[in-house]
Amino acid sequence: MTSEHHSPTGADDLVTGPPPGCPAHGRGPGGLHRIYGPEAADLGELYEQLRDEYGPVAPVLLHEDVPMWVVLGHAENMHMVRTPSQYTRDSRIWTPLLEGQVKPDHPLMPHIAWQPICSHAEGDEHLRLRGAVIGAMSTIDPRGVRRHIYRHTQRLVNGFCLKGHADLVSRFAEHLPMAVLCEILGMPEEYGDRLVLAARDALKGTETAIASHGYVMDALSRLTARRRARPEEDFTSHLINHPARLTDDEVREHLRLVLFAAYEATTNLLGNVLRRVLTDPGFVARLNGGQMTVPEAVEQSLWDEPPFSTVLGYFAKQDTELGGRRIRRGDGLLFAPAPGNVDPRVRPDLSAGMQGNRSHLSFGGGSHECPGQDVGRAIADVGVDALLRRLPDVQLDCDEDELRWTTSIASRHLVELPVAFEPKPEQDIRVTPTHGNPIPSQRSTWQVGSLEPQPAPAVAAQSGPAVAAQSGPVVAGHSGPVAEPQSAPVAAQPDRLSPTSTEPAHRPGAWQRLVRWWRGY
Repeated sequence: MTSEHHSPTGADDLVTGPPPGCPAHGRGPGGLHRIYGPEAADLGELYEQLRDEYGPVAPVLLHEDVPMWVVLGHAENMHMVRTPSQYTRDSRIWTPLLEGQVKPDHPLMPHIAWQPICSHAEGDEHLRLRGAVIGAMSTIDPRGVRRHIYRHTQRLVNGFCLKGHADLVSRFAEHLPMAVLCEILGMPEEYGDRLVLAARDALKGTETAIASHGYVMDALSRLTARRRARPEEDFTSHLINHPARLTDDEVREHLRLVLFAAYEATTNLLGNVLRRVLTDPGFVARLNGGQMTVPEAVEQSLWDEPPFSTVLGYFAKQDTELGGRRIRRGDGLLFAPAPGNVDPRVRPDLSAGMQGNRSHLSFGGGSHECPGQDVGRAIADVGVDALLRRLPDVQLDCDEDELRWTTSIASRHLVELPVAFEPKPEQDIRVTPTHGNPIPSQRSTWQVGSLEPQPAPAVAAQSGPAVAAQSGPVVAGHSGPVAEPQSAPVAAQPDRLSPTSTEPAHRPGAWQRLVRWWRGY
């Protein structure tokens, strides 16, 4: 690798490899790799090929063969986002845009075009706008949010628990973030199938995306007008009343930024975590064995499958050097969490767990680091935990290789996640969980295997059919499977907190009360 490889925007680029446009190699002008279209069907594999060929920073081509750099190294990504003196998110200095190479209808213009929002601003304006967003975020009650997440999770599961099967993407992962965000923003009455479908359509960039985007913006405009006239205790009211004095247009634009960015990221995160739980026996074994908590599972997913593969984009404010490459003023760069999180200099062994390590790139960094990351984590933590408690025997209802994704430069979205389980009764969403289920003792070693069918215990036979998964962990060094605690269906025994229960309620101990308070129940 030479440190004198010139910018892809220059006329004197140094190129190697096949001749320009060689179809056999799927390359474009200058012999550069395209990261769009059929040539980039597997971006993960392509990023590793680019890393081998160029190192931590590689020249690539965007749609319509617009040149760009993709930052593949973890350290290089962090340096870029933490050095505002050299890199900006203001695309108005981007050389291909100034030279007319990027047309107004370019497919990526909605992501790249400069907007008067905090994520594109700099200096005092950035401090003013981001200060308002951070200030409004600081008023969010974490326990209240966790209650919203739990309640909406129960409501969503009630919608399919009697059927014994569901698609956890369209029925859960795509709905839970929107329901919670509507509560946070202060517009719970706007939540519904139509808003979810409009947001998904706007993010997909279909022929009806503009109309769908308009539908969402109309809802945000109504919310802004209501809260300007009558403030309440919600994010929007605090954003409006912040000393930064945002205009109505600025309020709407930042509500749009929060809604779309948080919705897409959290939807992808939920889908990724649930898929991992359903398809990775080792992952499940660590969860069942107490070697990993649900929050740690979420964090591992943020390392392995970041909700956003890349973020468009950063732009060089001056001639500089990054990852051994010469970057010229006006060059564009892609902040790339997906390849950055698997940088072999940071993770030489990708099979090793990353528990306790939050230095991944999934929420960005520097002055534009995601301010709502704790809300996203909470939605995934509480949502996944509550769903698995309701459906402990949930299993993937298709072969793993049948799962499909829609992939773009920005993200990888799971299309469907079909599951099956024993039908369960609906649950009163007003009732808080008892946390009374027996917890198996933690074991030091696990060996994942399949359980042979076992006869039901006598107690279970008397009280009703036991709900149990067909496979589970086996302790290493033992000849037979470990008996997991069996529990009767929810309907077979009254909830201790249910108003209809005839048994006296027992006051939980101090530790249980502390745990419930911390979880927001």
